[in-house]
Amino acid sequence: MSRRGRELFYRHTPTIRLTHWMNVLCITILVMSGLQIFNAHPRLYWGDTGNEGDPAIFEIYAEEQLEGPPIGWTKIGNRIFNTTGTLGVFTDVDGFLSGRAFPYWVTLPSTQNLAEGRRWHFFFAWLFVINGFIYLVYGFAKRHFQRDIAPTGADLRKLGRTILDHLTFKHARGEEAKRYNVLQKLTYIVVIFVLLPLMILTGLSMSPGANSATPWLPELFGGRQSARTVHFISGSLIVLFIIVHVLEVFIAGFFNEMRSMITGWFAIRPERGDSKGSKP
Repeated sequence: MSRRGRELFYRHTPTIRLTHWMNVLCITILVMSGLQIFNAHPRLYWGDTGNEGDPAIFEIYAEEQLEGPPIGWTKIGNRIFNTTGTLGVFTDVDGFLSGRAFPYWVTLPSTQNLAEGRRWHFFFAWLFVINGFIYLVYGFAKRHFQRDIAPTGADLRKLGRTILDHLTFKHARGEEAKRYNVLQKLTYIVVIFVLLPLMILTGLSMSPGANSATPWLPELFGGRQSARTVHFISGSLIVLFIIVHVLEVFIAGFFNEMRSMITGWFAIRPERGDSKGSKP
């Protein structure tokens, strides 16, 4: 029991913690290097080919003006949005406005260098796959997925209430805090078993080396450019998940959540009205 009357619960094993932090490193590098690669051709297509003159389903570009600074545009289908300062046109490292899909401070390297971005991306992609394989083997061997991630019928019946609790910033206490809620379980299932496999398969679909061994793989997604589009969308959804995840960490209690992922120990608030957990 902690000094504040909270129960200390051993929440995460060393393997879970180590693979989690390796994922943090890998995903950070993969996102930054991936944006570097995207900047080299900031357009998405559907099909097997995509060139400058082909119609894109998504693109970010800069439009030079006869007078005044350039304008940044983002086009989704037939709709065009002025995104100057957000996407398309940024102040570069020298303080000048320049056309660039994503700013230099979120890409790796910061200067436009496709070859360097690919080297970072490919190395950490394989490190990410190896780390994920270790996590999956451990998760199934120790029944982590079956015990902690797979939702039960009772969990699914609480889905509506759990969503309402999240919207009203109400967090679990007591015994409920020792388990993932149904919203967490469903989200982890989608990320681990849907989005991440999509990222890996579409990444391999764009690799010439992988294509020579599995020429049928790009066709699963309708072509190499379709695979690139699915890769970008899947990556964007994973980034969205991470943003929400980090926000939840701050809302739920940053130091307590970080301690659990560093040391394994998580302090659980007692149930309301529980005299055992309160100090006189």
